[in-house]
Amino acid sequence: MTEQNNFLECPVSNYYGDVPKGEIQAREIHKQPTPRVEKIRQLYFNTQSSASVEFPYWYTRRWEELEGEIPIVRRAEALKAAFEHSTPAIYPGEILVMGKAPFLRGSYPMPWLSEAFFMAQEGELYQAALDAGKVSADQVTTMGQGGGNVTESVGNVISIAGKFGLRKEEMPMLLDIAKKWYNKSVDDVGHKYEQMVPGYHEKEEIMRAVICMFDSGYTLPQGREVMNYYYPLQYGIEGIKNICDEKMKQTAGYPDMDRIYFYKAVYIILEGIQTWVKNYAEEARFMASLEQDASSKEEYLDIAERLDWLVAHTPRNFHDALQLVWIFHVAVLNEDAISGLSPGRLGQILYPYWKRDMDQGLLTNEKTLELLESMRMKFTEIDCFASMGVVGGVLSGNTFNNLCVGGLTKDGNSAANDLEMLIMESAMTCDTPQPTLSLLYDEKLPEDFLMKGVECTKIGTGYPAWVNNQVAMEFLLNNFKKEGMGLEEARAWSIGGCLETSAGSWMPLVVDGVTHYIPGGSAPATSVGVHFLSLPKILEAVLFDGLDKKTGRRVYPSHGLALNSYEEVWEAFKKYFDSTVEVLTLTNNIQHDVWGRISPSIINSMLKPDCLDTGRDISRKGSRYNRTFNVEICGGVNLVNSLASIKKNVFEDKSFTLDVLKEAIVANFGYAPAAETGAYSLSEQVKDSHYNDWLKIHKQCLDAPKYGNDDIYVDSLFREWQEYFSATCENYISLYGEPLYSCQISVSTHGPMGAVTLATADGRLDGTTFADGSVSAYPGSDKSGPYALFSSATCYNHSLSQNSQLNMKIHPSAIAGREGARKFLEMIKSYLRKGGFHIQFNVVDSRMLKDAQAHPDKYRGLMVRVAGFTQYWVELGKQIQDEVIARTEYSEI
Repeated sequence: MTEQNNFLECPVSNYYGDVPKGEIQAREIHKQPTPRVEKIRQLYFNTQSSASVEFPYWYTRRWEELEGEIPIVRRAEALKAAFEHSTPAIYPGEILVMGKAPFLRGSYPMPWLSEAFFMAQEGELYQAALDAGKVSADQVTTMGQGGGNVTESVGNVISIAGKFGLRKEEMPMLLDIAKKWYNKSVDDVGHKYEQMVPGYHEKEEIMRAVICMFDSGYTLPQGREVMNYYYPLQYGIEGIKNICDEKMKQTAGYPDMDRIYFYKAVYIILEGIQTWVKNYAEEARFMASLEQDASSKEEYLDIAERLDWLVAHTPRNFHDALQLVWIFHVAVLNEDAISGLSPGRLGQILYPYWKRDMDQGLLTNEKTLELLESMRMKFTEIDCFASMGVVGGVLSGNTFNNLCVGGLTKDGNSAANDLEMLIMESAMTCDTPQPTLSLLYDEKLPEDFLMKGVECTKIGTGYPAWVNNQVAMEFLLNNFKKEGMGLEEARAWSIGGCLETSAGSWMPLVVDGVTHYIPGGSAPATSVGVHFLSLPKILEAVLFDGLDKKTGRRVYPSHGLALNSYEEVWEAFKKYFDSTVEVLTLTNNIQHDVWGRISPSIINSMLKPDCLDTGRDISRKGSRYNRTFNVEICGGVNLVNSLASIKKNVFEDKSFTLDVLKEAIVANFGYAPAAETGAYSLSEQVKDSHYNDWLKIHKQCLDAPKYGNDDIYVDSLFREWQEYFSATCENYISLYGEPLYSCQISVSTHGPMGAVTLATADGRLDGTTFADGSVSAYPGSDKSGPYALFSSATCYNHSLSQNSQLNMKIHPSAIAGREGARKFLEMIKSYLRKGGFHIQFNVVDSRMLKDAQAHPDKYRGLMVRVAGFTQYWVELGKQIQDEVIARTEYSEI
């Protein structure tokens, strides 16, 4: 017998300040795209995510023809064939063209990475994946049921990974291609060799329990990094080919022969890209031949002329430069499964072209805005094909293309410029999820630039995120000094992916005889290694002596401790955490080594300094900076709140014993689990018949000290955790021979990881979502206002880690008008001046989110900030929707 909980007894409020009354309050600022881009956006809204087998077919066909060829050359030839046979598609009104696939929202599987997870649960291959624990995260992930997600098979369309639609007649071809990669893919070969790691059985149990979200070696081997567009802009495609030609002559026959194979591979793939671009030019001419409208015909011919020029030459103007940047961005996306391929500080990279065109009267602010809005649509159209656990449970359908503004120049002055002001304006007029924006805050940035950032934040989409430039530079100098980074180079950094601090460098771009030092990425993927460890689930294993109580399976060996003191609980946790990091580091090293041998990056490597100089791809440490493996965690605040509850309630106040607490946890404090109710936050839960048996204990757990209230009791535990975490990561060595470092972002993992975790000692219930981010308070537990939250969040040194993440939800009335905007900016500054690394906001009335959940058709364009990224509300799974709704809403700041 169950009843709906009215929470009269539950001391959890999701508001700070007055509870909003009356009508739902809309966001204060709302702008519209230019007419051209609005038509494209509406087309996007009416388009479903679609999968194509064209690229993998031609890749696999050419790969098979070249048995015995040097592996990197063989891969280059396969990619070249795929690029050359990709069907070009230009949509009406586009002035920036080219995409991953023929569909507006298109992507494709890459069976050379992994062929098992999209086998539609067919046959022995998929069963092997199940047995290995590889798809556990898929089974506990909820996908958004609206928007462009194809969540169910309908008619002639088959749903894959809960997101992509594939025509039924193409499925036999997909399965045939996939079977050709059986025992040859990065996944399969890596799996064969990772079993040699001592403790491998424990690794599989960790994956099955979703203590770790996914293996990084074959799922998303690239991304969470910053692009470098210098070489195409400075030399053009033909110029880079000439560099490779000269390098081949210099290295042929000399020691370290891998260099000549690398240069040959780059040359081959650039030929493929040139044909790919020419095919689009030809398509534009064909579209022009069909067009009756003179203006539209001229636009198609202009596209053709621009692409023809860029095949062999450097950009002549801003439009050329933007198109060339986009060509190479998509080219990198097409060589691997990638999320978080960030354009970096694009406004500073393209500024020389823009400023020249503006000075010569060749460009206006209005035309610039139209081009920037068009760029936003192209980025938003990007889809990443991966398993449901990755696409939904990690990415929430997002691809994390982070465009940064602000920061400092090479010589330490403000890097803000007028083009970046227009970039922020375009994010307001064309408010799409991509590219997300981050403002690299520094005290040297001008006030009008910061106020523009505030204006953009107030539209409610969550960007720009505000990131501390000095904290990031300190992290980089601490971690990359050994590889030669100094203060000047540290200033070239940017955000890779949703929030990963990524090393950069200054490159000398010459425009009209003037040298401009532009920033760009100089490191490979900055978020590979151990991907998302569920800290509350590890603590659960401690309490139950190594068992996954959900499944009854043993994950860890018995720790053998009686847990008679808080210190024993903490020591047991560290023991399990360390063993988890150790085995996953070793297995991920093998996976990434196999990736570098079977599916090495060629295009991205060619772009990254100093791969063209050294003749080595990024998997062979060709980049300037290579300490890029990390350990990512989820649920840190729930861990610390739970430890505080155990310490106070069990060992200090002796309110109940640890055994009684364990019984309460298994009983879910007298509530039905979220898996039964479909409610994933504390806001809406259902009592069971034993509710009264556990009411007192649940209240004591909820009343225990909570992070986010400037309470030294729990904040000291939080600081201890942070310092231990960052220090212990240094004990593990990456494939590149460098120590790992700590990374603290949740993305969307706090949903599916919470789904497999029992109730926790802080009062959170079974299956409900963890706190988001890394320094965000658990929803409803931050009762003392924003400045108390800031004090808790900065109780440790944020430069110890690659990042930290603080999300806040603010009611629009709290920051309304010019006065509200200034108050808002001062609040942001106060946090960053205290040493906080990152802060971002949802500016929204929570009642609007509840209405959108009930009536999604009314809110197709509504966007919210999740954890480092923005996404359309209707494309988020219910786990994340519930969590965002439940976040504390501040009506006062």
